[in-house]
Amino acid sequence: MGVLDFIKGQAIEIIEWTDDSRDTLSWRFPDEDKEIKNGAQLIVRESQLVQFVAAGQYADLFAPGKHTLKTENIPILSRILGWKYGFESPFKCDVYYLNTRLFTGNKWGTANPVMMRDPDFGLVRLRAFGTYDFRIVDAPKFLREVAGTDQNFRLDEFADTMRSRLVSVFTEALAQAKVPALDVATRYSELGEALLPLVNPIMQGKYGIEVTTFVLENVSVPPEVEAAIDKRSGMAAVGNLNDYVKFQMATGMGAGGDGAAAAAAPAQMAVGFAMAQEMVRGMQSPAATVTAAAPAAASDVLTPEQAAQLLAVSVEDVIAAIEAGELKGRKIGNAWRIARASLDEYLRGA
Repeated sequence: MGVLDFIKGQAIEIIEWTDDSRDTLSWRFPDEDKEIKNGAQLIVRESQLVQFVAAGQYADLFAPGKHTLKTENIPILSRILGWKYGFESPFKCDVYYLNTRLFTGNKWGTANPVMMRDPDFGLVRLRAFGTYDFRIVDAPKFLREVAGTDQNFRLDEFADTMRSRLVSVFTEALAQAKVPALDVATRYSELGEALLPLVNPIMQGKYGIEVTTFVLENVSVPPEVEAAIDKRSGMAAVGNLNDYVKFQMATGMGAGGDGAAAAAAPAQMAVGFAMAQEMVRGMQSPAATVTAAAPAAASDVLTPEQAAQLLAVSVEDVIAAIEAGELKGRKIGNAWRIARASLDEYLRGA
């Protein structure tokens, strides 16, 4: 018998994986046509799992520790190989080591815009990218669905596949969450955490991995959605419309002269818009509401008595300010004309 035949004839006594690479997901022990000896030592280090595969079937799974391979601790393998009362001779079996540590900082992104149905804008195209961390939690499923029989399955082989799968899962989770496009574009840091419970069941169920962190670093939306976000931010900055109008009118009266006219202009527009809103609501409501619309609208245009009460001055002072040209009575007419124009524009748009 030659040296090669002698080497082949030797049974494997120790099975271990000492590779310290940081990018290997699974590794198949190279048996080189050797067989595993009865009572061989299996060494599984921390952040490792070992999966036995015999006759094309997934057998016993071993956690970290030192294991002596006997019939008692390999019951599934014993059943597959037909050992009823123990075994004495060496046996053939594929041994897969899986790296269960956390793989961090993996990038994902949408190569093409993804479509989502939005309650405000209908169908919207979104582009998104970010990072994710994951670990292997189901060894048989990962080997079956992802790594296959690859002897040394590395992270770079998995990156492109994982990216496309994660984008697909992200799209499904986003549709299931029914998050408006405005919230996607402005709250993606919170959205990553919110989508994690939706992403994980799919990733674990299909691929045997757990995504521990899912981060959206950026989401871009079409220009029309960006414009809507800017408008919403502007309205939030204005705050309460009635308080804004009263503030502008009071500022103009206190400044006097040209300052009063300049400050009054936005107030007139705001009052006119408020009156237009009341008129539209009145036209859309029953007749009884129509009759109440005029007083409601008029209440936003201050009478001398109301202005005096608001500014804590006498009615005579307010009338004197009107006669001096510091507060012109024609503002009411201007507000009404603005309201009428706003209403006409609204009806034309309808």
